[in-house]
Amino acid sequence: MKLQLSKQSQNTIKGTVQVTGSKSETNRLLLLKALYPNVTLGNVSISDDGRVMEAGLQKTSGEVDIHHAGTAMRFLTAFFASQEGRDVVLTGSARMKQRPIGVLVEALKSLGAEIEFLETEGCPPIRIKGKRLSESQVSLPADVSSQYISALLLIAPSLPNGLTLELVGKITSVPYIKMTLSLLNQLGVATTFDENIITVAHKSEVPDMAIEVESDWSSASYFYSILALSTPGSEVTLRSYRQNSLQGDSVCEQIYQAFGVETTFDNQTMTLRKKQVELPERFECDLSNAPDIAQTLAVTCFGLGIGCYLEGLHTLPIKETDRLAAMKTELSKFGAEVQTDDKSLTLAPSSEIKENVTIDTYHDHRMAMAFGPLALHTSLNVNEAEVVSKSYPEYWNDLKQLGFKIKEV
Repeated sequence: MKLQLSKQSQNTIKGTVQVTGSKSETNRLLLLKALYPNVTLGNVSISDDGRVMEAGLQKTSGEVDIHHAGTAMRFLTAFFASQEGRDVVLTGSARMKQRPIGVLVEALKSLGAEIEFLETEGCPPIRIKGKRLSESQVSLPADVSSQYISALLLIAPSLPNGLTLELVGKITSVPYIKMTLSLLNQLGVATTFDENIITVAHKSEVPDMAIEVESDWSSASYFYSILALSTPGSEVTLRSYRQNSLQGDSVCEQIYQAFGVETTFDNQTMTLRKKQVELPERFECDLSNAPDIAQTLAVTCFGLGIGCYLEGLHTLPIKETDRLAAMKTELSKFGAEVQTDDKSLTLAPSSEIKENVTIDTYHDHRMAMAFGPLALHTSLNVNEAEVVSKSYPEYWNDLKQLGFKIKEV
């Protein structure tokens, strides 16, 4: 599906949006619910990733195809490895078969797991024969994807002796690790996180409880971008959000103050307001703890005509696409000057934005969504726009609700 976004005739935005539940929280809680079935969940993500995660957890044998869902691949690898009697082949899209999982597999093997690579060494598809994992100590490089770490932490309370995990080196994506530990704590699982050592105690059962999933902050980032690119006086209210969020991308609240976006919270809603502000000539930010908002920020800065230097992006080349290469290609179509290396992106200030550009999305939901707000300043087309269903199926409808003129072509 190709969508055409017309340039907005006026840049004052008003409205209220209900954003789907956090994909990150949902997938963690779905796995924990599989371990402790008496937990009930509300406001779960309606994303493709959440659906394939939920379906995968039900499988006991045969092939489990998670398509493009990287989180599900990592979490289900650990889950199936720890479930005695399950025998599955975990596979995905052509891109998923290129994304590394060897570090997690080796860590699970050191705990006693039985896993084999079926095609490319170190990448899916993998055959997993679930076993009782008797070991309780493992180490991982600290700079790997936090999803490897969270995958191990999520199965830890089901292991007979819990888990002691040592992270070797400088830790990245700490908020996602803390999110996982906080969710374990909500279930009554005892944990510690002291320097580079994380411990999770064994817990055989938890009391009946209901947990409400907070709405997704990664999805909220696109509305921060919309407000930043709008005129002063614009205002959007988003449901259902907490001021003290577990999600790393809640850093948007602080980051977007530099672009005149103020946030206020009231009874599970947050309101974003655009204020007049003097913009920096160049915006600099280390996104080691929130790499998923890098594309959003780059587009925001380009739309505002300012330069930026974004670092801490070493995990982006192994996402749904090589996001650094993709951003350089797509922003350049609009006339941007972009430089990238393996962990950073540099954007030069620009006073001109080309019109009627068609962007490619590379099977990456964040490529599609990051460019949507740019319609406040130029017309554009989005190829394979339906890819947003991976995390935020209602994205284009919610933009229409705010007055964006979007049609299929």
